[in-house]
Amino acid sequence: MTEQSVSSPGRAWRFPLTVRFEPRLVEPPRWFPLLVSFGAIFFALVLGGGVIALAGGDPVRSYAHIARASFGSLGVFSDTLVKATPLILVGLACALAFRMRLWNIGAEGQFFLGAFGASAVVLIPLLPENTSPWIFIPVMILAGILAGAIWGFIPGFLKARYNVNEIITTLMMNYIAVAWNNFFIYAVWTEGGFQMSHMFPRNAWLPRLADYAKEVPVFRGLTVHLGLVLGIIAAFVVWFILYRSRWGYEIRLIGDNPTAARYAGLNITRNTILVMMVSGALAGLAGMSEITGVVHRLQGSISPGYGFTGIIIAWLSKLNPFAVIPVSVLFGALILAGREIQPSGVPKMIQGIILVSLIASDFLLRYRLRIVLRGREV
Repeated sequence: MTEQSVSSPGRAWRFPLTVRFEPRLVEPPRWFPLLVSFGAIFFALVLGGGVIALAGGDPVRSYAHIARASFGSLGVFSDTLVKATPLILVGLACALAFRMRLWNIGAEGQFFLGAFGASAVVLIPLLPENTSPWIFIPVMILAGILAGAIWGFIPGFLKARYNVNEIITTLMMNYIAVAWNNFFIYAVWTEGGFQMSHMFPRNAWLPRLADYAKEVPVFRGLTVHLGLVLGIIAAFVVWFILYRSRWGYEIRLIGDNPTAARYAGLNITRNTILVMMVSGALAGLAGMSEITGVVHRLQGSISPGYGFTGIIIAWLSKLNPFAVIPVSVLFGALILAGREIQPSGVPKMIQGIILVSLIASDFLLRYRLRIVLRGREV
């Protein structure tokens, strides 16, 4: 009988590094979320550049063209600020709602209703055509705010009273708002059968810098209008509400810990409705600003997706009202330069990549990376 020797198998090779993700038990430094956001944007731009390269374009030249077309001169920078104006307001609308963990996806519809409300003052008309602009413009501002607030009240009420998912209701109401506007544009207020109303009188336009070019020649050709001032004022108001008022404390507490807020006796039902109404009012003010500062008539193509871009802006600014302003300027530049980029879907593609990267980057705020090297932690 022949003996067979069996050799023991060698020790299996193991990778010397082990990577683990662990929940953060300590709040990260205040600079860390900003670093993560910039890292997500850089990653998104690199990824977007890769897609542009695959499509046969030059990423470096494309990004350089976007910069020149948006910031290359005082005139184009003025146009960038015009595009940024409604973005500031819808970004604030989303940031306020998100701070209470109310996912308002309906800023686009509230934007359209704000435009409708402001237009109704002229087209019904609620005021005579020769009314002073000192009366016309404030009434149109109030009408836009009220229309947006009403459109925000509906999903807020359904959420507060019946716990209806606000994502579904606000998203669906976007389509209702567009259809509502289209009915009046194509049927009631159409000008000669065209898909737009007649032009508003000059005293119903928001003043622009170019209107004062005779007194200040440097303003010649600058299209920045009063809506930008309204957006900046709104940022201060939202910041004051969130961080310097009792109501803002309630909003933040409900958003951070609704159970503790309910135990403390806070009225979550009332706050849900009010926050959605204020959020809708801000988006409605954005629609009013666009219709009276840029378009000067009610028509369908008044938004290249401002309401949805506001969601990205709110996330990118980490719900900070002041950070909404520069982020909106950057996205305004992307929208403005998008008119000259081919194919035309590139700017929207970059916006989408940025949004996905920002959402994914939140993982790093909640978890920390731990590397183990052969039994030792790094």
